[in-house]
Amino acid sequence: MNEPAKPADAHDLISVRGANENNLRHVSLDIPKRRLTVFAGVSGSGKSSLVFDTVAAESRRLINDTYSTFVQGFMPTLARPDVDALEGLTTAIVVSQEQLGANPRSTVGTATDVTAMLRVLYSHIAEPNAGGPGAYSFNVPSVSGGGAITDARGRKKVLKNFRRTGGMCPTCEGTGWAGVFDVDEVVDAALSLDDGAVKVPGYKPGSWSLRQYADSGLYPTDVPVGEFTDEQRDLLLWAEPRRMNYLGHNSTYEGLIPKLTKSVLTKERSGLQKAMREFVDRAVTMGPCPDCGGTRLAPHALESRIAGKNIAELCAMEVRELAGWLGGLDAPSSAPLVRAIRETLDNFVTVGLGYLTLDRPASTLSGGEAQRIKMIRHVGSALSDVTYVFDEPTAGLHPADVERLDTLLLRLRDKGNTVLVVEHRPQTIEIADRVVELGPGAGSAGGEIVFEGTVDELRRADTVTGRHMDVGYELKADAECRPGDGVLEIRGAATNNLHDLDVDVPRGTLTAITGVAGSGKSSLLAAIEPDEKTVWVDQSPISGSRRSNPATYTGALDPIRKAFAKENGVKPALFSPNSDGACQNCNGAGVVYVDLGFMQGVDVPCEVCEGRRFDAAVLEHRFGGLDIAEVLDLPAAEAAGFFADADHRVPAAARIAGYLVDVGLGYVRLGQPLTTLSGGERQRLKLASHLNEKATLFVLDEPTTGLHVADAGVLVGLFDRLVDAGATVIVVEHNPAVITRADHVIDLGPGAGSDGGRVVAEGTPRDVAANADSATGRYLARFA
Repeated sequence: MNEPAKPADAHDLISVRGANENNLRHVSLDIPKRRLTVFAGVSGSGKSSLVFDTVAAESRRLINDTYSTFVQGFMPTLARPDVDALEGLTTAIVVSQEQLGANPRSTVGTATDVTAMLRVLYSHIAEPNAGGPGAYSFNVPSVSGGGAITDARGRKKVLKNFRRTGGMCPTCEGTGWAGVFDVDEVVDAALSLDDGAVKVPGYKPGSWSLRQYADSGLYPTDVPVGEFTDEQRDLLLWAEPRRMNYLGHNSTYEGLIPKLTKSVLTKERSGLQKAMREFVDRAVTMGPCPDCGGTRLAPHALESRIAGKNIAELCAMEVRELAGWLGGLDAPSSAPLVRAIRETLDNFVTVGLGYLTLDRPASTLSGGEAQRIKMIRHVGSALSDVTYVFDEPTAGLHPADVERLDTLLLRLRDKGNTVLVVEHRPQTIEIADRVVELGPGAGSAGGEIVFEGTVDELRRADTVTGRHMDVGYELKADAECRPGDGVLEIRGAATNNLHDLDVDVPRGTLTAITGVAGSGKSSLLAAIEPDEKTVWVDQSPISGSRRSNPATYTGALDPIRKAFAKENGVKPALFSPNSDGACQNCNGAGVVYVDLGFMQGVDVPCEVCEGRRFDAAVLEHRFGGLDIAEVLDLPAAEAAGFFADADHRVPAAARIAGYLVDVGLGYVRLGQPLTTLSGGERQRLKLASHLNEKATLFVLDEPTTGLHVADAGVLVGLFDRLVDAGATVIVVEHNPAVITRADHVIDLGPGAGSDGGRVVAEGTPRDVAANADSATGRYLARFA
């Protein structure tokens, strides 16, 4: 590795002085430019407050200030961080773990611009050529002109105002999905039309709706529909609109299915009458569009091919397979474009995402996958001397994949960029030029710099991260592994890339499902048949606004409000900022929106309640010497002790606060807005909210995401207590702190995507460590 140039003067430093954002306590430091700096520390120690909320936030705010007032009116207003001085900032590019969005039209290919490049390629060399790049886009509708297309069933459709300028499938409008009618629920084939064969509400014999079909003369009305010829059945069910002279005048005839599709499926379900709603629930299922087969594209785009393949077929290939296909493509006139596409696809492989397909919806990506997708856009960028900020980029990665990601981070640095990484994994901390550790604890016990120096110096430092840099995990002895009591059967699991798996998970154990990213772990979780009392804790976001907090989400606020009410002889609603106790000035939000007229408005702390959200009269009521705002400002660990005190006991609140401590969230304040929690913190909050339910099966997807190595052991201790109490705990994990202490390991692979989906190794941690064919086994072997 080439050693980057050392900073020579103040121009080579980002200087931070007096940072007090969130829990930071007047932090000052110099961050070297064009170096890779890792910010470490336990969860909640202040890493994100320093890197994201101070350095990156101020860089973006200053950039926005360079635009005219008119332009700024269309941009989000960013408040200045609580810091005395920031010098030497460069343009910050934040690569976070936030989802890429829920837009159903966004795919892996559109998010990385690969699909856009493929559309240009097809517009240049595909045969028969469909037109410009837009003709291959499922987001561009066909407009103007007139013509006919042939759908997937070989039927001709005459479309008004049709010209091949866009590639959107006219049936599903480019979503790939459509409501599909179960024909048997629409028509009873054993009956004739006269006897009530049509089962749709309002289509009884003699009704006007049915006369449109019975009087058409296209088929008999006294013969069971099941005895119709293929042509007659097609006319009844599928015929496209046609002008006919029947019912006493020229009318438009249309088959039942397309008519119902237009009259029923285009309306909101709530707008339908009860009988029709019940019919839709019974007769309609959402599935791949029957006309485009889920490809989202119009027929003319699908008929256009390069080397025998249409653009939808390329987008359905795994990225690594597509890269190989392009490598064999003979297209001299488009060689530069093909080379650019291949370079981008190679970057997918570099960050461990070669198993993805370009047509995969962006909303289905995990937080770690979404972050690495964003990284791909920057690998080939010509920009230099910018600041890249990463939020735990190894989240969701198997140790075998982390090395490739580390290489990418170093490539960004070696191009002359400043790379700032918030990270817990020793494997990534080791590549840093400089390490900054915050702590010593979390929340109010953190917010200070406890170490600053090289990796070698960190190893010798007496800090939480320093002590865990070379931590040695010991594989659980076979004799210590709980044998379990019975099994939870998974049979014929074939979702996504799973190869018809039959797996037995021992009940009454801690089972870890392992494997490289994309090997099928989450798909196997989805195949588990839930018990009567099952708790699922996945990586999906939890709902909640800035008014929602851990106290409201877990239910702790209810017993707290009742305790305050009983102590003070008033009603509980007074102690809710969303009800009677709200500050009248800000309506309990804690902030007030200020309209700046020609500029975008801003939220400022309420000057009446000073952000505490409650009316002043409410804050006069106390419990255990604290008002309700002070109680909600307590970290969970302090709250657990406070409500367990004999002088002001609230057992339910103490128990729930204890659950937050058990899952490693002891530093989170009870009233902290959910919007300020990371993805890993939200997942552990979900788990805490369910610990009171006496569940028999817990299923978790990477629960240690975002946890410091030192904190992961706390979570494992909780898992052990759940199992000892009779529960079954199943976790998808990469963390050796969990895998080495599991009773049973199921390792999927051997690779990702089509190379995965099989059980490579199974048994105790020592059994898997002895399997040289397992990537996880080879990793565990170092702890044997």
